Amino acid sequence: MRRALLSVSDKTGLVEFAQTLLAQDFEIVSTGGTQAALAAAGVAVTPIEDVTHFPEMLDGRVKTLNPLVFGGILARRDNPEHQQTLVDHAITPIDLVCVNLYPFAETIAQPDVTLAAAVEQIDIGGPSLIRAAAKNYRDVLVVCDPADYDQVGHALAEHTDDLRFRKHLAAKVFHHTAHYDAVIATYLTDDAKPDTLTLTYKRKQALRYGENPQQTATFYQDYRPAPFSIAAANQLHGKPLSFNNIKDADAALGLIREFSEPTVVALKHMNPCGIGSAVDLSTAWDKCYAADNISIFGGIIVLNRPVDLATATKMHKLFLEIIIAPAFDDDAYDVLAKKKNLRLLTVDFSAAQDPEPDELVSVRGGLLRQERDNVLDDPADFQVVSHAQPTADQLAAISFGLKAIKFVKSNAILINTADQTLGVGPGQMNRIDAVKIAVGKAETKPNYDQGVLVSDAFFPMDDCVAYAAEHGIPAIAEPGGSIRDKDSIAMADKLGVALIFTGNRHFRH
Repeated sequence: MRRALLSVSDKTGLVEFAQTLLAQDFEIVSTGGTQAALAAAGVAVTPIEDVTHFPEMLDGRVKTLNPLVFGGILARRDNPEHQQTLVDHAITPIDLVCVNLYPFAETIAQPDVTLAAAVEQIDIGGPSLIRAAAKNYRDVLVVCDPADYDQVGHALAEHTDDLRFRKHLAAKVFHHTAHYDAVIATYLTDDAKPDTLTLTYKRKQALRYGENPQQTATFYQDYRPAPFSIAAANQLHGKPLSFNNIKDADAALGLIREFSEPTVVALKHMNPCGIGSAVDLSTAWDKCYAADNISIFGGIIVLNRPVDLATATKMHKLFLEIIIAPAFDDDAYDVLAKKKNLRLLTVDFSAAQDPEPDELVSVRGGLLRQERDNVLDDPADFQVVSHAQPTADQLAAISFGLKAIKFVKSNAILINTADQTLGVGPGQMNRIDAVKIAVGKAETKPNYDQGVLVSDAFFPMDDCVAYAAEHGIPAIAEPGGSIRDKDSIAMADKLGVALIFTGNRHFRH
């Protein structure tokens, strides 16, 4: 008779799996709560104490850490010396180990959990058991996931538990314990810059392809995704998200959290093409749409208020990829859901201002980690360096633009009013080209005379000031800090433009 050791925290499917093992002529050995659950269900089970000849001790912290258990798991069946050792010490081989671990991640997700309570959910024996079984996978079948019970039972019944199958389950164990340890390490680490950065993610979904059809891709989520994130979004309607959808939607969420008043953001290829704010959502949509009624086609839309019927009716007229909002009114949803491919998502906006983790960017051979650009540009810190002084309306427009410019690819130029973008010049190799693009888009707008220009970084020369002033821009904001700042200041004074140094750079590569 073969022996199976069962010790599980998650008892989903436990009794049925144990019955399957009994039908395959296994003796079942079990611990504590698992043994009690099996016995209550009428399953024949041997207490672990009958194997170890020691009682569970230290509040259950020690129950399986014993040579009579680990010898039975780790002994190689093809090694005569190992087999003789088992005989010499009266150790019965263990042929199957089924263990899942204490719910550490679920415990720390509780809002009021204490460190002491979390520490008690650090499993010691469980990882040791399945790691030992996984190491000896040629001789021991290891199961760490209740989702695998059916296929393990089938493999045993059909005698298809070959080395490939066993190796697959063993690899799953090491992924599982690595994830488990990474969660614990992250929780216990106070150092913001640890020498070893241990990350863990779980697969959320396979994607049709990556940025292009020839690239494969998968979406992995954090083990505890932030509520205000695409990983935690609830998709109400439409086809699955693509690789590019996910990246764009993530960028759109980062931008919308900058605004507290009713705001609509349209985003394309990681850059905002329109932003509008107003006293109500429908008017904010009008401003967003008017900001660039061409680029918005096929765009990602995020709104920071529940979508009402009036706004939904306007959006329904366009081809859009995704609409993200805190909620959709029933009649608004009915209108938008008529488009079968339009993806409708809700996200928990109540968590929009929660602290965000650092950004991680993969590079060949490594990873970059940085704090997010969460600085709030305060007009009280602005330095007016020109003779011309900005008006209160222009300062309000600059504040609006600085919220948005952080999410425009560098080199970035934005022309906007206090509640609407007019022209976006993103991602250029030189700054004057970005200015020309932004001006070219903005000067066709009827309220262009109310616009200001915001730059994500300093002007390396005075040509940007000159071009903007010659095209009617009355106020310009940039970080300052160039060795040629004096040239830009002199040009602003020559052309009567208000020039403000904000002191904060907002590169986004």
